[in-house]
Amino acid sequence: MKRLIECVPNFSEGRDVSKVDAIVAAMREVPGVFLLDRESDADHNRSVITLAGDPEAVAEAALRGVGKAAELIDLTRHTGAHPRMGATDVVPFIPIEGVAIEDCVALAKKVGRQIWERYRIPVYFYEAAAQRPERTNLENIRKGQFEGLRDEVLRNPDRAPDVGEPRLHITAGATVVGARKFLIAYNINLNTPDLDIAKKIAKNIRFSNGGLRYVKAMGVDLRARNLAQVSINLTDLEQTPIHRVFEMVKREAERFGVWIVGSEIVGLVPKRAIELSADFYLQLENFSAAQVLENRIEASLAGIAPQGPGKLAGLAQPFLHAVAEPTATPGGGSVAALGGALGASLGQMVAGLSRKKKSQAAFVEPLSEAVAQFNAAARALAEAIDRDAAAFDSVMAAYKLPQGTPDDQQLREASIQQALQAAAGVPLEVARKSADIFDQLGQLEQMASPSMKSDIRVGRLMAAAAVRGALENVAINLESIADASLASQMRAEAARLAARVSESAVGAVR
Repeated sequence: MKRLIECVPNFSEGRDVSKVDAIVAAMREVPGVFLLDRESDADHNRSVITLAGDPEAVAEAALRGVGKAAELIDLTRHTGAHPRMGATDVVPFIPIEGVAIEDCVALAKKVGRQIWERYRIPVYFYEAAAQRPERTNLENIRKGQFEGLRDEVLRNPDRAPDVGEPRLHITAGATVVGARKFLIAYNINLNTPDLDIAKKIAKNIRFSNGGLRYVKAMGVDLRARNLAQVSINLTDLEQTPIHRVFEMVKREAERFGVWIVGSEIVGLVPKRAIELSADFYLQLENFSAAQVLENRIEASLAGIAPQGPGKLAGLAQPFLHAVAEPTATPGGGSVAALGGALGASLGQMVAGLSRKKKSQAAFVEPLSEAVAQFNAAARALAEAIDRDAAAFDSVMAAYKLPQGTPDDQQLREASIQQALQAAAGVPLEVARKSADIFDQLGQLEQMASPSMKSDIRVGRLMAAAAVRGALENVAINLESIADASLASQMRAEAARLAARVSESAVGAVR
């Protein structure tokens, strides 16, 4: 039986895309782990990463993410609207298929011990893995946040961690690890900056204060948007569906003379949750079918599942739907990365088939090397699909940062420039890699079986299109980069890459 779990680690960094990239890269190094989603929020200064796969592989990936976050995130310098107590704030394990909640509890306990042993970061257990009743709820553990817990844990034995010494890591704080059912992170934005109103609504709807069962809520100040937000966790979508929460917040807001201007789902959501709310108008902002949990898992795991009639079309649909959605990402940069990955995959196919033919026996060794090279290139470009989208999202988040004071303005401008450089750098990497694929496919044609010449040429055309498309994204970001020297260097490299796949070079493919 297939065993599948989900893990949704939350990291206390939502503004520096390069740090989030590094954390995600560390987790994706583990074979058998699939990245389903990544969400970063500049106001919250927090990123939520969704992983799925075999339990042991996902556990190792989570551990590597904790280690990388400890290297890169300093909580003594961290500010954000969302409560936090650790660089890796929380690591929940969720059973999906062939795994019981008890298995996830055992896994959480194992991971908690290894976090302490590897990184000397103390650990608290919550939800189904809680060792004390009062620690079932995350908010009880996180009370006081990093600064308050850092002081209290030294003098109050009741606040001591479940694993590790009674003191927090000097910069990484403490991490909460647990096992739970699937949780929906759902935020509702109000047309007021009055945080007190959001807090009062949150108090009235959450179960701990007599509100809706299976609902946790708090008020959050979205300074960049000049709005107040009711941030909600739904722990049982069947018992308390999204639309019931939406309607209650709407009624509570009307009592204070305000109304809802939009809502959002953070991360993924089970298809069932949307089906239950189909008759209600939720005003979801930037929602995409690619956020549906079952769709993303199916797309990620299809590569290792048996292929059947219509399976290839089904594989493509989630990405096509995501591109077609009226949202800024994924956009042209992600599509260009996919084009390069497809070119590399065609090269891998051709090299793999050719090395099995007796007529190509003299080229077995270089063809085997080509298989490995194209495989690595395809993986790198596939990862760039998400990286390009994340880079653009970081630019948009940077532009939304507050600018009320000179310090705010300075931080905002620095964040914008850093995000723009990353947004230009990712497609430049895509163009560079795709140009290499274009050349390598040309070399492959000399070794491959003549019967596959058309596949090679299609691959070269895809690689050339990927270079040109990626460079369009480089150019548009360079227009706003203030560092003239860096912009000049990037334009020069872009010109060289464009020349490698010029009309004359592509013409030779025909």
